[in-house]
Amino acid sequence: MLDLEVVPERSLGNQQWEFTLGMPLAQAVSILQKHCRTIRNVQILYSEQSPLSHDLILSLTQDGIKLLFDAYNQRLKVIEVYDLTKVKLKYCGVHFNSQSIAPTIEQIDQSFGATHPGVYNSAEQLFHLNFRGLSFSFQLDSWTEAPKYEPNFAHGLASLQIPHGATVKRMYIYSGNSLQDTKAPSMPLGCYLGNVFAESVDVLRDSLGPLGLRLRLLSTGCGPGVMADAKMRVMERCVHFGDSCQDVLSTLGAPHKIFYKSDDKMKIHSPSPHKQVPAKCNDYFYNYFTLGVDILFDANTHKAKKFVLHTNYPGHYNFNIYHRCDFRIPLTVKRGELL
Repeated sequence: MLDLEVVPERSLGNQQWEFTLGMPLAQAVSILQKHCRTIRNVQILYSEQSPLSHDLILSLTQDGIKLLFDAYNQRLKVIEVYDLTKVKLKYCGVHFNSQSIAPTIEQIDQSFGATHPGVYNSAEQLFHLNFRGLSFSFQLDSWTEAPKYEPNFAHGLASLQIPHGATVKRMYIYSGNSLQDTKAPSMPLGCYLGNVFAESVDVLRDSLGPLGLRLRLLSTGCGPGVMADAKMRVMERCVHFGDSCQDVLSTLGAPHKIFYKSDDKMKIHSPSPHKQVPAKCNDYFYNYFTLGVDILFDANTHKAKKFVLHTNYPGHYNFNIYHRCDFRIPLTVKRGELL
């Protein structure tokens, strides 16, 4: 059974790993793969009909946890613990849910305090107790009537007319004051890990067609002892068709991987009798996984001739290899204007 620390409006984790609000989907999957011996039976849930309209969900079925990722930017939006009997939870180092401690409304009051009155949802028959960045839901199936609140803040939760011993059914960790209005926050500094990410990518073009890419890059300082004082760095870089591999290296840095094309698929249409003879050299890609960008270079001239922008679309064969590239393509260009 996992023993996890709850940090409202931030994270759920332990000393070995942590699921942090705003972290990219790929990093969460990497944590699950690394700790597959302790975190088992993981499912990825998404809508096949409209995957961009519904959250991506990593469901830890053995541990009663769901990680909800925004479908558009694919960053962690909500952490839901839907079965508290499968996990131990603590706040500020003190357990409020374990095999020996039931997460009753009195226990939640003792651990977190009663800063706000609860909210009763008659349709769901759930009583919601909300804090900033944290929400608890209590099942009211056996209650004869909806709970009533008497404005007596001196007694905290005792002023709510609810039965003693009511236990938590679900817990949510999110950003902001409201679970319904929450959005995935910006990626926290602790998730950069020395990498460079693309906040946005604009396609440069003129009236004749595309010219290259303009990338808005985000990074933090790297090196020993830097993370404590790390600050966000924002850079803007441009790469164009015809740039040499040295130009791209100086602009974007070293790629995560270099991939050489094994063959040319267009040779099958060639009338040449030598079409089956392997080429002496092959075109090659610079793969930038955290940018969601590939750059293809010509094998002879070593100049950029193609840019591949990855959306990390759910269900695609290379899903979760690249981070999602948030690119924009201008549809109209005024004469003489460069975008």
